[in-house]
Amino acid sequence: MKKVVLSIFLLLISTGYVYSQFDVQLSQYMFHNSSFNPAAVGEGDMIQITGQHRIQWLGIPNAGQTTVFSINSPIKIAKSFNGVGFTFLNDKVGQFINQSAHLQYAYKKKLGTGMLSIGADVGFVSIGFNDSVRKIPIGEYHNIEGDTEIPKSSVTGMSFDMNVGLFYSTKNYYTGLSYLHLNNPTVNWGDKLDFKEYGTLYLTGGCDLILVNPKYVLKPSTLIKTDFSSMQLDISTRLEYDNKYWGGISYRIQDAIVFLAGINISGGLSIGYSYDLPTSQIITVSSGSHEIMLMYSFEYLFGKRNSKYKSIRIL
Repeated sequence: MKKVVLSIFLLLISTGYVYSQFDVQLSQYMFHNSSFNPAAVGEGDMIQITGQHRIQWLGIPNAGQTTVFSINSPIKIAKSFNGVGFTFLNDKVGQFINQSAHLQYAYKKKLGTGMLSIGADVGFVSIGFNDSVRKIPIGEYHNIEGDTEIPKSSVTGMSFDMNVGLFYSTKNYYTGLSYLHLNNPTVNWGDKLDFKEYGTLYLTGGCDLILVNPKYVLKPSTLIKTDFSSMQLDISTRLEYDNKYWGGISYRIQDAIVFLAGINISGGLSIGYSYDLPTSQIITVSSGSHEIMLMYSFEYLFGKRNSKYKSIRIL
Protein backbone atom coordinates (compact mmCIF):
# COMPACT_ATOMS: atom_id res chain seq x y z
CA MET A 1 0.00 0.00 0.00
CA LYS A 2 2.85 2.38 0.76
CA LYS A 3 3.89 2.20 -2.87
CA VAL A 4 0.39 2.81 -4.25
CA VAL A 5 1.25 6.25 -5.68
CA LEU A 6 4.38 5.01 -7.41
CA SER A 7 2.55 2.00 -8.83
CA ILE A 8 -0.24 4.15 -10.26
CA PHE A 9 2.22 6.32 -12.14
CA LEU A 10 4.09 3.31 -13.49
CA LEU A 11 0.84 1.96 -14.91
CA LEU A 12 0.26 5.25 -16.70
CA ILE A 13 3.51 4.99 -18.66
CA SER A 14 3.18 3.55 -22.16
CA THR A 15 4.66 3.93 -25.63
CA GLY A 16 3.71 7.22 -27.26
CA TYR A 17 1.92 9.44 -24.73
CA VAL A 18 1.41 9.47 -21.01
CA TYR A 19 -2.08 10.74 -20.16
CA SER A 20 -3.72 11.54 -16.85
CA GLN A 21 -5.26 14.47 -14.97
CA PHE A 22 -2.06 16.15 -13.85
CA ASP A 23 -3.11 19.51 -12.41
CA VAL A 24 -2.52 20.15 -8.72
CA GLN A 25 -5.07 19.81 -5.93
CA LEU A 26 -5.59 22.68 -3.47
CA SER A 27 -8.07 22.59 -0.60
CA GLN A 28 -8.03 26.37 -0.05
CA TYR A 29 -8.90 27.06 -3.70
CA MET A 30 -11.39 29.81 -2.77
CA PHE A 31 -8.53 32.12 -1.73
CA HIS A 32 -6.51 31.60 -4.89
CA ASN A 33 -8.78 31.69 -7.94
CA SER A 34 -6.00 33.14 -10.10
CA SER A 35 -4.02 29.90 -9.68
CA PHE A 36 -6.46 28.15 -12.03
CA ASN A 37 -8.25 31.05 -13.74
CA PRO A 38 -6.27 33.90 -15.35
CA ALA A 39 -9.41 36.05 -15.54
CA ALA A 40 -9.40 36.29 -11.73
CA VAL A 41 -6.29 38.48 -11.60
CA GLY A 42 -6.78 42.09 -10.52
CA GLU A 43 -9.98 41.52 -8.57
CA GLY A 44 -10.66 44.39 -6.17
CA ASP A 45 -8.34 47.36 -5.78
CA MET A 46 -5.39 45.68 -4.07
CA ILE A 47 -2.06 44.20 -5.12
CA GLN A 48 -2.18 40.63 -3.88
CA ILE A 49 0.64 38.17 -3.17
CA THR A 50 -0.38 34.59 -2.38
CA GLY A 51 1.58 31.47 -1.53
CA GLN A 52 0.31 27.97 -0.75
CA HIS A 53 2.23 24.86 0.29
CA ARG A 54 0.60 21.45 0.46
CA ILE A 55 1.87 18.13 1.85
CA GLN A 56 -0.21 15.36 0.32
CA TRP A 57 -1.05 12.08 2.12
CA LEU A 58 1.39 12.27 5.00
CA GLY A 59 2.88 8.84 5.70
CA ILE A 60 2.99 7.61 2.10
CA PRO A 61 6.45 7.86 0.50
CA ASN A 62 6.54 10.09 -2.60
CA ALA A 63 2.89 11.05 -2.13
CA GLY A 64 3.58 14.62 -3.18
CA GLN A 65 4.24 18.20 -2.18
CA THR A 66 2.94 21.30 -3.96
CA THR A 67 3.97 24.95 -3.81
CA VAL A 68 2.01 27.65 -5.66
CA PHE A 69 2.98 31.33 -5.71
CA SER A 70 1.28 34.24 -7.44
CA ILE A 71 1.23 38.02 -7.53
CA ASN A 72 -1.43 40.05 -9.30
CA SER A 73 -2.67 43.61 -9.43
CA PRO A 74 -5.45 45.70 -10.97
CA ILE A 75 -4.32 48.35 -13.43
CA LYS A 76 -6.17 51.06 -15.29
CA ILE A 77 -5.20 51.83 -18.88
CA ALA A 78 -6.89 54.98 -20.19
CA LYS A 79 -10.49 54.35 -19.12
CA SER A 80 -10.38 50.55 -19.17
CA PHE A 81 -9.97 48.22 -16.19
CA ASN A 82 -7.41 45.44 -16.40
CA GLY A 83 -5.55 42.92 -14.29
CA VAL A 84 -2.02 41.54 -14.61
CA GLY A 85 -0.29 38.77 -12.74
CA PHE A 86 2.39 36.11 -12.51
CA THR A 87 2.04 32.57 -11.16
CA PHE A 88 4.59 29.85 -10.43
CA LEU A 89 4.03 26.19 -9.60
CA ASN A 90 6.36 23.52 -8.21
CA ASP A 91 4.70 20.12 -7.79
CA LYS A 92 6.31 16.80 -6.91
CA VAL A 93 4.35 13.54 -6.87
CA GLY A 94 5.74 10.04 -7.15
CA GLN A 95 8.73 10.22 -9.49
CA PHE A 96 7.32 13.21 -11.38
CA ILE A 97 8.34 16.86 -11.03
CA ASN A 98 5.91 19.36 -12.54
CA GLN A 99 6.89 23.03 -12.74
CA SER A 100 5.29 25.94 -14.56
CA ALA A 101 5.40 29.73 -14.80
CA HIS A 102 2.84 32.00 -16.50
CA LEU A 103 2.24 35.68 -17.17
CA GLN A 104 -1.43 36.57 -16.77
CA TYR A 105 -3.68 39.29 -18.18
CA ALA A 106 -7.39 40.04 -17.81
CA TYR A 107 -9.59 42.65 -19.47
CA LYS A 108 -12.44 43.82 -17.26
CA LYS A 109 -15.78 45.33 -18.21
CA LYS A 110 -18.59 46.48 -15.95
CA LEU A 111 -21.66 44.35 -16.52
CA GLY A 112 -24.83 44.79 -14.51
CA THR A 113 -23.98 45.10 -10.84
CA GLY A 114 -20.59 43.41 -11.23
CA MET A 115 -17.45 43.08 -13.30
CA LEU A 116 -16.88 40.62 -16.14
CA SER A 117 -13.28 39.59 -16.75
CA ILE A 118 -11.84 37.85 -19.79
CA GLY A 119 -8.35 36.52 -19.19
CA ALA A 120 -5.50 34.48 -20.60
CA ASP A 121 -2.01 33.55 -19.58
CA VAL A 122 1.02 32.25 -21.42
CA GLY A 123 4.10 30.51 -20.12
CA PHE A 124 5.74 27.12 -19.97
CA VAL A 125 5.42 23.74 -18.30
CA SER A 126 8.46 21.68 -17.34
CA ILE A 127 7.85 18.03 -16.49
CA GLY A 128 10.55 15.68 -15.31
CA PHE A 129 10.88 12.04 -14.29
CA ASN A 130 13.29 10.90 -11.56
CA ASP A 131 15.12 7.65 -12.40
CA SER A 132 15.39 6.69 -8.71
CA VAL A 133 12.24 4.63 -9.40
CA ARG A 134 14.57 1.87 -10.56
CA LYS A 135 16.06 1.68 -7.08
CA ILE A 136 12.64 1.19 -5.44
CA PRO A 137 11.31 -2.40 -5.41
CA ILE A 138 7.56 -2.73 -5.94
CA GLY A 139 7.27 -6.47 -5.52
CA GLU A 140 6.67 -9.16 -8.11
CA TYR A 141 3.98 -7.27 -10.04
CA HIS A 142 6.29 -5.39 -12.36
CA ASN A 143 9.82 -5.89 -13.64
CA ILE A 144 11.20 -2.35 -13.60
CA GLU A 145 14.60 -3.24 -15.03
CA GLY A 146 13.01 -5.00 -17.98
CA ASP A 147 10.53 -2.23 -18.81
CA THR A 148 11.90 -0.28 -21.76
CA GLU A 149 9.20 2.37 -21.39
CA ILE A 150 10.51 3.61 -18.04
CA PRO A 151 13.37 6.11 -18.64
CA LYS A 152 16.78 4.68 -17.74
CA SER A 153 17.93 8.09 -16.51
CA SER A 154 16.35 11.25 -15.15
CA VAL A 155 14.62 13.19 -17.92
CA THR A 156 13.07 16.65 -18.17
CA GLY A 157 11.23 18.41 -20.95
CA MET A 158 9.65 21.81 -21.47
CA SER A 159 6.77 23.09 -23.58
CA PHE A 160 4.76 26.25 -24.24
CA ASP A 161 1.48 26.44 -22.33
CA MET A 162 -1.64 28.62 -22.53
CA ASN A 163 -4.71 29.00 -20.29
CA VAL A 164 -7.93 31.01 -20.74
CA GLY A 165 -10.81 31.99 -18.47
CA LEU A 166 -13.90 34.04 -17.65
CA PHE A 167 -14.69 35.50 -14.23
CA TYR A 168 -17.71 37.48 -13.06
CA SER A 169 -17.87 39.05 -9.61
CA THR A 170 -20.16 41.34 -7.64
CA LYS A 171 -20.09 42.52 -4.05
CA ASN A 172 -21.85 39.37 -2.86
CA TYR A 173 -20.99 36.54 -5.26
CA TYR A 174 -18.61 35.35 -7.96
CA THR A 175 -18.39 32.65 -10.61
CA GLY A 176 -15.60 31.59 -12.91
CA LEU A 177 -14.96 29.26 -15.84
CA SER A 178 -11.49 28.41 -17.10
CA TYR A 179 -9.71 25.94 -19.35
CA LEU A 180 -6.08 25.09 -18.65
CA HIS A 181 -3.58 23.74 -21.19
CA LEU A 182 -5.55 24.99 -24.16
CA ASN A 183 -2.80 23.91 -26.58
CA ASN A 184 -2.32 20.44 -25.00
CA PRO A 185 1.44 20.95 -24.43
CA THR A 186 3.65 17.96 -25.21
CA VAL A 187 6.92 17.45 -23.35
CA ASN A 188 9.47 15.33 -25.19
CA TRP A 189 11.41 12.80 -23.11
CA GLY A 190 13.16 11.01 -25.96
CA ASP A 191 12.52 9.13 -29.18
CA LYS A 192 9.90 6.77 -27.76
CA LEU A 193 8.23 8.65 -24.95
CA ASP A 194 6.42 12.00 -24.71
CA PHE A 195 4.31 13.42 -21.91
CA LYS A 196 1.18 15.12 -23.23
CA GLU A 197 -0.75 17.33 -20.83
CA TYR A 198 -4.39 17.46 -21.87
CA GLY A 199 -6.74 20.32 -21.06
CA THR A 200 -8.61 20.65 -17.76
CA LEU A 201 -11.88 22.52 -17.28
CA TYR A 202 -12.56 24.41 -14.03
CA LEU A 203 -15.89 25.78 -12.84
CA THR A 204 -16.05 27.66 -9.55
CA GLY A 205 -18.43 29.91 -7.66
CA GLY A 206 -19.13 31.34 -4.25
CA CYS A 207 -21.17 33.92 -2.39
CA ASP A 208 -21.48 35.91 0.86
CA LEU A 209 -24.57 35.30 3.01
CA ILE A 210 -24.85 37.90 5.77
CA LEU A 211 -26.51 36.47 8.88
CA VAL A 212 -28.78 38.17 11.42
CA ASN A 213 -25.70 39.46 13.20
CA PRO A 214 -23.86 41.24 10.34
CA LYS A 215 -20.50 40.40 11.92
CA TYR A 216 -21.10 36.79 10.87
CA VAL A 217 -20.91 35.99 7.15
CA LEU A 218 -21.43 32.52 5.70
CA LYS A 219 -19.32 31.91 2.58
CA PRO A 220 -20.22 28.76 0.62
CA SER A 221 -18.20 27.91 -2.48
CA THR A 222 -17.62 25.06 -4.89
CA LEU A 223 -15.06 23.90 -7.43
CA ILE A 224 -15.53 21.39 -10.24
CA LYS A 225 -12.48 20.15 -12.12
CA THR A 226 -12.52 17.71 -15.04
CA ASP A 227 -10.34 16.53 -17.89
CA PHE A 228 -13.42 14.82 -19.41
CA SER A 229 -12.00 11.48 -18.31
CA SER A 230 -12.38 11.98 -14.55
CA MET A 231 -13.98 14.65 -12.38
CA GLN A 232 -13.32 16.16 -8.96
CA LEU A 233 -15.91 18.12 -6.96
CA ASP A 234 -15.27 20.24 -3.84
CA ILE A 235 -18.20 21.63 -1.84
CA SER A 236 -17.16 24.08 0.87
CA THR A 237 -18.55 26.50 3.41
CA ARG A 238 -16.81 28.94 5.76
CA LEU A 239 -18.10 31.14 8.54
CA GLU A 240 -16.26 34.44 8.91
CA TYR A 241 -16.49 36.66 11.99
CA ASP A 242 -15.93 40.41 11.91
CA ASN A 243 -13.96 40.18 8.65
CA LYS A 244 -11.10 38.67 10.65
CA TYR A 245 -11.50 35.04 11.75
CA TRP A 246 -12.87 32.14 9.75
CA GLY A 247 -13.44 28.42 10.04
CA GLY A 248 -15.18 25.94 7.83
CA ILE A 249 -15.51 22.52 6.30
CA SER A 250 -15.27 21.12 2.80
CA TYR A 251 -16.10 17.80 1.21
CA ARG A 252 -14.19 16.46 -1.77
CA ILE A 253 -16.37 13.76 -3.30
CA GLN A 254 -15.01 10.23 -2.69
CA ASP A 255 -11.73 11.64 -1.37
CA ALA A 256 -11.66 13.68 1.84
CA ILE A 257 -13.33 15.88 4.43
CA VAL A 258 -11.41 19.15 4.75
CA PHE A 259 -11.25 21.37 7.83
CA LEU A 260 -10.43 25.06 7.24
CA ALA A 261 -9.30 27.84 9.60
CA GLY A 262 -7.62 31.21 9.26
CA ILE A 263 -7.23 34.82 10.31
CA ASN A 264 -6.91 38.20 8.63
CA ILE A 265 -4.07 39.95 10.46
CA SER A 266 -3.83 43.74 10.50
CA GLY A 267 -1.67 45.22 7.75
CA GLY A 268 -3.15 43.11 4.97
CA LEU A 269 -1.63 39.76 5.98
CA SER A 270 -3.79 36.62 6.05
CA ILE A 271 -2.92 33.10 7.19
CA GLY A 272 -4.97 30.01 6.40
CA TYR A 273 -4.65 26.31 7.19
CA SER A 274 -6.47 23.22 6.02
CA TYR A 275 -6.37 19.56 6.99
CA ASP A 276 -7.70 16.81 4.71
CA LEU A 277 -9.04 13.70 6.44
CA PRO A 278 -9.24 10.92 3.83
CA THR A 279 -12.55 9.16 3.37
CA SER A 280 -11.15 6.51 1.02
CA GLN A 281 -8.93 3.50 1.72
CA ILE A 282 -5.97 5.90 1.75
CA ILE A 283 -6.79 6.52 5.44
CA THR A 284 -5.36 3.08 6.28
CA VAL A 285 -1.85 4.22 5.33
CA SER A 286 -2.00 8.03 5.61
CA SER A 287 -2.93 10.43 8.40
CA GLY A 288 -4.12 12.99 5.85
CA SER A 289 -2.93 16.09 4.00
CA HIS A 290 -1.85 19.49 5.31
CA GLU A 291 -1.93 22.84 3.52
CA ILE A 292 -0.89 26.33 4.60
CA MET A 293 -1.73 29.59 2.84
CA LEU A 294 -0.17 33.05 3.24
CA MET A 295 -1.62 36.11 1.55
CA TYR A 296 -0.51 39.72 1.65
CA SER A 297 -2.63 42.48 0.12
CA PHE A 298 -1.74 46.13 -0.15
CA GLU A 299 -2.52 49.22 -2.17
CA TYR A 300 0.19 51.39 -3.65
CA LEU A 301 -0.85 54.92 -4.50
CA PHE A 302 1.37 56.26 -7.25
CA GLY A 303 2.45 59.85 -6.82
CA LYS A 304 2.07 59.88 -3.02
CA ARG A 305 4.69 59.37 -0.37
CA ASN A 306 2.85 56.86 1.77
CA SER A 307 1.37 53.53 0.82
CA LYS A 308 -2.03 52.74 2.21
CA TYR A 309 -2.58 49.36 3.83
CA LYS A 310 -5.87 47.81 4.75
CA SER A 311 -7.35 44.44 5.51
CA ILE A 312 -8.44 42.36 2.53
CA ARG A 313 -12.01 41.38 1.72
CA ILE A 314 -12.22 37.85 0.36
CA LEU A 315 -15.31 36.44 -1.32
